[in-house]
Amino acid sequence: MITFIVGLVILLVGAMLYGRFCEHVFKPDDRKTPAYTKQDGVDYVPMREWKNSLINLLNIAGTGPILGPIQGILFGPIAFITIPIGNIIGGAMHDYFSGMICLRDGGTQMPDMIRRYSNKGVYTFYQIFCSLLLLLVGAVFIYTPGDIAATQVFGFDGKATSVSTWVIYGVIFVYYLVATVFPIDKIIGRIYPVFGAILLFSAVGVFVGLFVHGYPLIELWDSWNGALVSYGDYFEANHFIPVFFITVACGILSGFHSTQTAIISRTMKSERQGRMTFYNMMVLEGFIAMVWAAGAMGVYNLGLQAADASLATATIGVVCKNILGPVGGIIALLGVIVLPITSGDTALRSLRLAVADAFHIDQTSTRKRLTLAGVIFVLVAAILIFAKMNANGFNILWRYFAWSNQALSLFAFLAISVWMFENGRAKFVWMPLIPGAWYTFITVTYIMNAKIGFNIPWAGAYVIGVCAAAAYTGVIIWYGRKRAAAKKESQAYKGKKKK
Repeated sequence: MITFIVGLVILLVGAMLYGRFCEHVFKPDDRKTPAYTKQDGVDYVPMREWKNSLINLLNIAGTGPILGPIQGILFGPIAFITIPIGNIIGGAMHDYFSGMICLRDGGTQMPDMIRRYSNKGVYTFYQIFCSLLLLLVGAVFIYTPGDIAATQVFGFDGKATSVSTWVIYGVIFVYYLVATVFPIDKIIGRIYPVFGAILLFSAVGVFVGLFVHGYPLIELWDSWNGALVSYGDYFEANHFIPVFFITVACGILSGFHSTQTAIISRTMKSERQGRMTFYNMMVLEGFIAMVWAAGAMGVYNLGLQAADASLATATIGVVCKNILGPVGGIIALLGVIVLPITSGDTALRSLRLAVADAFHIDQTSTRKRLTLAGVIFVLVAAILIFAKMNANGFNILWRYFAWSNQALSLFAFLAISVWMFENGRAKFVWMPLIPGAWYTFITVTYIMNAKIGFNIPWAGAYVIGVCAAAAYTGVIIWYGRKRAAAKKESQAYKGKKKK
């Protein structure tokens, strides 16, 4: 377990150091937050730090930090190192600056942030792309918790032809509608502490169980091809770069998270709460990802479950019940179910807010909120029915979801970079540019090669990915400097007019 422990140390120490550095660069202060200046009793509502942090964690932690690492650990123990490093310098930094910029700009949602720090063309593309991703998130996060609940909690078959399957989907659907429409402090603010307790029991229980049961984990310096699982062969055959970084997704980086931190920017009492609420909650998601990666490797090495990426959902049940017993295992499974449900509801809430902001639809009226939410939910239902009724529907849905989730982060990194140029922090622009360039390479290379994309051979896909990353970096530096110069000139002109 040495590699696993080293990875945890990297995660925790890195969070303390780089989290403080991010805070130093942003410079939070004591100005009044939008929760007070725009308080409306619906979306702009002051809430306590612990509640904001818990809500943000539950918003961002869907099935990604569980199913992703379970599949990603098949690449071997390298996952225990890449997850924490990527989380610290990529995902947590992305979440912190996205949330804090939206907070300082008046509680704006991500589309408005992208519009402010790019141009109309980029904003329009982002708005469409983001809306499609949030629809996919809503559908995926009804499908996966519904199937886990049906097959592993209630013992149903989970088939598309079974009434029980659609009843469970319907219950989740109704909850989503209520959570999307009602004031944030009335539903989400009250029920999330209960969900959070279940989630923490699940994650901490599996973590402790790894040591109590002595789960066998492969070390970096060991042979990666054991008697039961050939991690080394899988690593060589499945293109670790880029496939691993698309597969693990949320434990390292998720573009979806920026849409959720923007929601919390409307309920925070102080900018100084940002590091705990945004940065540290992403680090906690990284911890969850590390725990589930280790749990999966343990059951694979013990032969309790076949090491097969397509059996990731079944692996969840094996880990829970083997480590925590029948009763504890069910509670842990509930924690796994809670994760996607508490991301799906706020994904659809953020989609409602983004659409409302784009078309200037008043959201203080319950009738108008219900009307807008109704249109959104009809679309989600259509995607869900397709995914369930089509034999390969969910695989198609999940692949597009995973790729678009990572691709969405590129817009946030762009906006963060331009914000730094405009606000006297140009010397720190490497912070968003490094992960932004890396994930440009990852997402472009993947979609160029993938069958759901352009199906280009790997050699060509890698070349295109490198060129795309270089272009992404160059364009942002050019555009950021141009915006900074224009802002400086505008401020100088205003200064002259005052004189």
